[in-house]
Amino acid sequence: MATAVKLSASIVSQAKVMSKALNRSVAGQIEYWAKIGKIAEENPDLTYDFIKKLLIAQQEVEEGAVEPFSFSKK
Repeated sequence: MATAVKLSASIVSQAKVMSKALNRSVAGQIEYWAKIGKIAEENPDLTYDFIKKLLIAQQEVEEGAVEPFSFSKK
């Protein structure tokens, strides 16, 4: 369900630049920032890089683009 939200012209302008550079819609860019921000607030010890890699890993699992890891026996 979509909900209209008023945002400052500045944040929308910044989102337009980033969305073009990263091949996202403006709304998609703002949603991405919101998702990252929410995770960061809930987990203040995590770095941005770790959060980004975690989201990528979750998507890989959802897409079935992972292989099981097996420990070698010595």
